[in-house]
Amino acid sequence: METKIYQKENNLNFFKLLKASLNDMYRSRFLARQLTVRDISAQYRQSYLGIIWAFIMPLTTAIVWIFLNGTGTVKLSDTGVPYPVYAFSGTLVWSIIVGAINAPLNGTKSAKGIISKINFPKEALIVSSIYKLLFDSSIKIIILLFFVFVYGVGFHASMLLFPFAILGLILFGVTLGMFMAPLGLLYHDISKLLTMGLGLVMYITPVVYAVPKTGLMKTVMEWNPLTALILTSRDFVVGGSLDYVAYYIWVVLACIPLCFLALVFYRISIPIIVERSNA
Repeated sequence: METKIYQKENNLNFFKLLKASLNDMYRSRFLARQLTVRDISAQYRQSYLGIIWAFIMPLTTAIVWIFLNGTGTVKLSDTGVPYPVYAFSGTLVWSIIVGAINAPLNGTKSAKGIISKINFPKEALIVSSIYKLLFDSSIKIIILLFFVFVYGVGFHASMLLFPFAILGLILFGVTLGMFMAPLGLLYHDISKLLTMGLGLVMYITPVVYAVPKTGLMKTVMEWNPLTALILTSRDFVVGGSLDYVAYYIWVVLACIPLCFLALVFYRISIPIIVERSNA
């Protein structure tokens, strides 16, 4: 009896679970690539515009704000760079964050059928989600660079750091998404609340307008960790002053232990939830 209790405690040891999860992520990388190719092919196979959809949404949002700013409908403070570059870079970076937050839930939902039938490392779904995010992000970066050069911002050495900034965005989003995925499988309302909540959070984040000089909104934005992620990523592209880079680094470093915790939470909860839903 004592041996069984000892084994059960070992099985619930956080560090052993984390090690097993990381090992499964590494071993399942081929399966993750196969899932990625399947999902990307299915996503664009019956779409006339195909891969263009990867950046249509951030581009559309940016165009709306460019129009509002250009016509004087909305008075925005000076951004220090051509506003089309500012707006598109912000909406593009925001779309990467939103995509990263939604990726674990969407990936797990789409594979719910095979999870219940085939025994495979569930971490492959997370790795596949990251592959898809990197694929979409690479397309968006190309379009952003086009904007940067067309509007005369030009090349800055800090642009070389932008891909690393994208990895920080993905780490932040996927970490949060792994916590949300099990809840999203249990309650369909979570997906709707997440969409609505992110839409509201966008307006307290300097996505399409600068941080105000004074006032309550300035305080809210400066405390918002997404502000550091957005502004630092944008500053890398346009050669900005990197005022929030220290905050950015702290946010990314804080995400590392949280990501490990999220992995263990995901590993434990997903099989239980799938089994419960099929009962």
